[in-house]
Amino acid sequence: MTNSEQIKLPLKVSVIIPTYNESTVLSETLTRLQQHQPFETIIGDGGSEDDTVDIARRHEVTVVQSPRGRAAQMNAAAVEAKGDLLLFLHADSSVDPRGYRKMVEIMASGPYLGGAFSLQIDSPLPALKRISRWANWRSRYLNLVYGDQAIFIRRDVFHELKGFPLLPICEDLDFFRRLKKRGPVVLLKEKAFTSPRRWLAEGVGFTTLRNIAITSLFLIGFSPVTLSRWYPPKR
Repeated sequence: MTNSEQIKLPLKVSVIIPTYNESTVLSETLTRLQQHQPFETIIGDGGSEDDTVDIARRHEVTVVQSPRGRAAQMNAAAVEAKGDLLLFLHADSSVDPRGYRKMVEIMASGPYLGGAFSLQIDSPLPALKRISRWANWRSRYLNLVYGDQAIFIRRDVFHELKGFPLLPICEDLDFFRRLKKRGPVVLLKEKAFTSPRRWLAEGVGFTTLRNIAITSLFLIGFSPVTLSRWYPPKR
């Protein structure tokens, strides 16, 4: 995307990335992000003990420190954001230029308060391709959207909703359900690409069944504190 194309974009985008010990993936994520030339990129760091913060500063992006916890980190970064549209991106995820521009254009011209991308686990494994298809069916028909789908929202609406709930897990599911109740949302066909690292490290079957179990138990009121113990933060 050229500088002239950036000027024509009708909305300023603040990209918010929560991090905790993400030195192995963050540099690549920020490099990919530069092609979109967002209005600003803000890292919400939860006290990383590796080179995460140094990497972020080398890429000349803003770093906001907060207590550990993805919801708290994203909320803290969002307080500092000045863009019209907030895009919450995981440290191991990306969107391509076509998807990024589609997000901006549809949010500028449509009635939507926010939305998310379709999911593509970035792997050729057939099992992970099937999981991606299931995730997109789930989000479209059950309104169960995860953070790795790169949730986006108008900044004023985000603050009206008082940000992400301070839950240790499933804050993304709760937030998107509240957003949809607030007004119209869009689920783009364009993809958010996310790393397969957790599935590969912990096993495709185990990881998938655990995710389904956590979501199901959360939706029927099981304690998020207990559920978070099943999902270690380091990947």
